[in-house]
Amino acid sequence: MLIKIVLVVLVLYMIVNLFMAMRIMMKNDTSKGPMSKYIGRRVLTSAVIVVIILIAIGTGLITPNPRPY
Repeated sequence: MLIKIVLVVLVLYMIVNLFMAMRIMMKNDTSKGPMSKYIGRRVLTSAVIVVIILIAIGTGLITPNPRPY
């Protein structure tokens, strides 16, 4: 259950960074830093999510669906 909570928090963090980058892009405001900083955080967060999922499946903390249909 802890793994699922961590994954949900990371997905929410990724979405927040996406909207922060969108706000900078729409306002053309560079005082809060470059947009690439937020996009980079989003990409790093998604890579961490994939690694956590792979580790959790490998250790047996979560089990994948045996038949997807």
